[in-house]
Amino acid sequence: METARVLVAADKFKGSLTAVQVAERVTAGLRRVVPTAVVEALPVADGGDGTVAAAVAAGFERRTARVTGPLGTPVTAAYAVRGTTAVVEMAEASGLQHLPAGEFAPLTATTYGSGELLTAALDAGARTVVFGVGGSATTDGGAGMLAALGARFLDADGKPVGPGGGGLAELAEADLSGLDPRVAEVDLILASDVDNPLTGPKGAPEVYGRQKGATEDDIAVLDAALTRYASFLGAEQAALPGAGAAGGIGYGALVGLGARFRPGIEVMLDVLGFAPALARASLVITGEGSLDAQTLHGKAPAGVAAAAREAGVPTVAVCGRLALTQQDLDGAGIRRAYALTALEPDPAVCMAEAGPLLERVAESIARDFLTGDAAQTG
Repeated sequence: METARVLVAADKFKGSLTAVQVAERVTAGLRRVVPTAVVEALPVADGGDGTVAAAVAAGFERRTARVTGPLGTPVTAAYAVRGTTAVVEMAEASGLQHLPAGEFAPLTATTYGSGELLTAALDAGARTVVFGVGGSATTDGGAGMLAALGARFLDADGKPVGPGGGGLAELAEADLSGLDPRVAEVDLILASDVDNPLTGPKGAPEVYGRQKGATEDDIAVLDAALTRYASFLGAEQAALPGAGAAGGIGYGALVGLGARFRPGIEVMLDVLGFAPALARASLVITGEGSLDAQTLHGKAPAGVAAAAREAGVPTVAVCGRLALTQQDLDGAGIRRAYALTALEPDPAVCMAEAGPLLERVAESIARDFLTGDAAQTG
């Protein structure tokens, strides 16, 4: 019987395990049943939080910069570099993780630090920048990011508008002439799993504002302010796919920085070297904390499974919670999904014991797919 060659390409289990830890636990479980299995780990991310960690696990160098957090106070943010390619994650500078528990600033949270982080990548000599956006605490259309890179946003008195999306309600002049000239010389890829427009019923404030603490009144203020902002930078581009990503930072990147939008998982699979790893595998294991309807719309497991199906390699998934039917899974190219809640129905215990439970799940996968006839038939 041929040696089993397994590629573990899973995202994090949010709140429980990093993508690296998921790979470690799955590997341990597989090898307990099939000690001879060749297991390759390639932690993945779709552009949201965890993207830099996935790049570092794939061999990029982790670097840090001191930047402005979403509330205006300094934070330490990481980015990743390999050669002339940098991976920058906006959540590292402007993410919800930088807000104290229970504290939100929907009208004033700024992406200024994301612009500072992009500057750090430029200073490091990057010629290609993968800009992963997601998990933001902000809804400022990327105005803070552009300001950090040299743009000016002024009110009727010629003074800079206040931070955050709320400040854009006073916008009277937008001047991008002072943008760092290096921006025009790099290939900036906007990596996101979100294709929402900037404003309107499917726009950033309406769809994502509430999770950032916005009230209904705040959402109306933000939508009007971003509409005003877009009237200065380009109203037509506000409808572009990805413009509404991460509180509209996608719009700022597309219009102000000349970024090109690509689905985050596609970009990251390229950057991480997924194709050559897939060519070595006879089985792929992917997954994330919750396999649900969102998974099917550009999340990491769907991207991994689609690529594996195209290459003719079977894929199974691990997850904390499963909210998809077998028909859904079949459509996504996932042969079977293994949920931790099938072993431990209590969600709190499941999250606390995610590591050991995931090892047990991996043992089941090994028995089902890597031993005896299963290895021959899948």
